[in-house]
Amino acid sequence: MSTENISEKIKHGHRTYNLQSWSKQKGLDPIPIAKAEGIYMWDFDGNRYTDMSSQLVNLNVGHGNRDIIDAIKEQAEKYCYLSPGYGSEPRGELAKMIIELMPDNMGKVFFTNGGADANENAVKIARMFTGRPKVLSRYRSYHGSTFGAGSLTGEPRRQPLEPGVPGFVKFFDPYMYRDNLPFKTEEEASAFYVRRLREQVIYEGAENIAAIVMETITGSNGVIIPPKGYLAGVRAICDEFGIMMICDEVMAGFGRTGKMFAFENFDVKPDIVSFAKGVTCGYVQLGGVAVSRKIAEYFDDHLLSCGLTYSGHPLACAAGVACLNFYKKADILKNVNTSGAELGKCLEEMKAKHKSVGDVRYIGLFSAVELVKDRETREPLVPYGKDPEGIMGKLIGALKKKGFMTYSHENMILISPPLIITPEQVREEMVKLDEVLDEADKLV
Repeated sequence: MSTENISEKIKHGHRTYNLQSWSKQKGLDPIPIAKAEGIYMWDFDGNRYTDMSSQLVNLNVGHGNRDIIDAIKEQAEKYCYLSPGYGSEPRGELAKMIIELMPDNMGKVFFTNGGADANENAVKIARMFTGRPKVLSRYRSYHGSTFGAGSLTGEPRRQPLEPGVPGFVKFFDPYMYRDNLPFKTEEEASAFYVRRLREQVIYEGAENIAAIVMETITGSNGVIIPPKGYLAGVRAICDEFGIMMICDEVMAGFGRTGKMFAFENFDVKPDIVSFAKGVTCGYVQLGGVAVSRKIAEYFDDHLLSCGLTYSGHPLACAAGVACLNFYKKADILKNVNTSGAELGKCLEEMKAKHKSVGDVRYIGLFSAVELVKDRETREPLVPYGKDPEGIMGKLIGALKKKGFMTYSHENMILISPPLIITPEQVREEMVKLDEVLDEADKLV
């Protein structure tokens, strides 16, 4: 069969039998991928595409990592599956490695299938431990699309689930660019946002709140980085009222920000950490919840009412062990900080050049370009939760034609390439974004 026929067969199968997530199904035109290696993918016509979003900000080590592939093969020869009640070498080894990467207050790991059920189980554990029903999370957040994680989510993807699960309360992010308030310092801003959150906790009844859940750095909703002192202030609120601080590190964890976990940038110790994505980089799906020793000890004598058939799947855990070992072997954090510095330079150049760029935000290899109609008023290029003219889709399409593969959300373009990207590759690819932003400027 010719490559053209193979490509068409793949497209036909995708469009005819698959429901594609977050899409109107009519008119879908997926690119059939023939092979992938490192930060690149090729279609059946030989066209090369650069993965500038790590797929869904999860493929940290890029495509074709031999260490992980060989570990999966080796484990498959021993056994592919054991139920969670059996002793599995990779399951115990990976849990140990994760706890050793965590702050000294952390104790044990409960494995899940991915990020959404990691967040759901994190909330369940907090509720069981505290005996309280309410959970606070932020409006500009995404924690998953299952019923519980979707109720935890704040942005428009929660709306098809509403009225949702009872007890989920939303609060506003410390979004300094969009709020545009006259703070002199980040610390002054943090004091304001923390004071406002503390007041809301009191109004909701602090004794009823099990947890405050935050993406440590808001991910798909714009890489919103908290100002200095904010997370420490939230930690203080949690300590004051006996509330569990849950950091969602599903997207920001495992080296994305230049630290192994994003909360390390802010000198705080969470009570619970949810993770997924970068723990195996999608080679086999896996997520989990790390809990403090205090919480872990509580369940020595209390039933942990959490369970999944595939919790700690041996193939996934073997992939995770190999992945964490590769991070260390490749000195991945050094590369993130080196290539991240180049990414930051490129973004600042674009902000200075393009009138459609209102703000750029970046930390490590985690970044977003926020597009606006007017830099003075900061009016978004598209309304929140809407894009009636398909403007963002057209810009992403223009990038795709140049082989720059990423996605947008609201008025933001996300740039989060695999953590193995070199500074030279960053500069080469960002030229393409620069050219597409010329088109965005014409809309302003």
